[in-house]
Amino acid sequence: MKKESSTNTLNAQELYETCGMAIALRILGGRWKPGIIWHLGHSRMRYSQLKALIPNISERMLVQQLKELEKYGFVERFAFPEVPPRVEYALTDEGKTLIPIVQSLNEWGNGQREKIKLPV
Repeated sequence: MKKESSTNTLNAQELYETCGMAIALRILGGRWKPGIIWHLGHSRMRYSQLKALIPNISERMLVQQLKELEKYGFVERFAFPEVPPRVEYALTDEGKTLIPIVQSLNEWGNGQREKIKLPV
């Protein structure tokens, strides 16, 4: 829980109010969100299908990332009242606007792979 009056919180608030790049990185930031967006950009998917496409992501992290993207309005969750329960995820129209951004980041990153050796 962050204190609303802390310097860190105030700095973040000012940054988000003045810098679009900070907002973009907040939305897309992290190891898993770009891949989730990329896979959902191809089709509506069940949770298990998405998990299979991103095998190293933990279930907890996949749920967390999907919830964040849903909160931002980029992913829509469809729950079907069946037994066993079935849930599907899809990009919203706004979420689909992220596809070219994620694709460009992927292409740029692939070009940097040999130039920059990142620590694991």
